[in-house]
Amino acid sequence: MISSLGAEGFIGELCNGFSLLMDASKGLITFESLKMNCSILGLEVKDDELLCMLMEGDLDGDGALSQMEFCILMFRLSPCLMDGDASKFCTQNNVDPMLM
Repeated sequence: MISSLGAEGFIGELCNGFSLLMDASKGLITFESLKMNCSILGLEVKDDELLCMLMEGDLDGDGALSQMEFCILMFRLSPCLMDGDASKFCTQNNVDPMLM
């Protein structure tokens, strides 16, 4: 996917996804914003599943996802998006591959 979009395009798509899910007043994906957006999208997700999603990506322990935490989570959960270029992408974009 990165090879078809380019690194900047790929990061842009992740940022768009983050923007769709975040609480605009906080600039973070919160439990409430995730629950509301799942409902808008017609997804029936249990509260404990939403909490698990947040906990999976919450690196700083604040109970919400920042844009960086969201991007790291997306990379970790979707290695096929990387087209085998993970280390190159991390190096070029100053991302610690151990976080992925």
